[in-house]
Amino acid sequence: MSESPLALEPLVVATILAMALLTYATKAGGLWLVGRIDLPERAETGFELLPDVIVVSIVAAELLEGGPAEWLGGAVVALVAWKTENLLLALLAGVATVLVARHVG
Repeated sequence: MSESPLALEPLVVATILAMALLTYATKAGGLWLVGRIDLPERAETGFELLPDVIVVSIVAAELLEGGPAEWLGGAVVALVAWKTENLLLALLAGVATVLVARHVG
């Protein structure tokens, strides 16, 4: 019996969930800390962008090892992020694109 192309590896799902929780904790902890000290505007901007940068670096690493489905998903992420300025929506659109492209291809 062949494995479905839409099947997700439990380790991958657990890793993504752990990264999401860590990203949330980082942002929440940063907001808590920033609320207690005065930071320059550049530092505040850096703290706000840090979780997004972590997600983008993980996606970039996957693209380096990916095939056509992953590259198409990456293009969709870039397009949706550019049009909506919503990274979560862009990532969801990219994941859906990869799953559909793997199923079709």
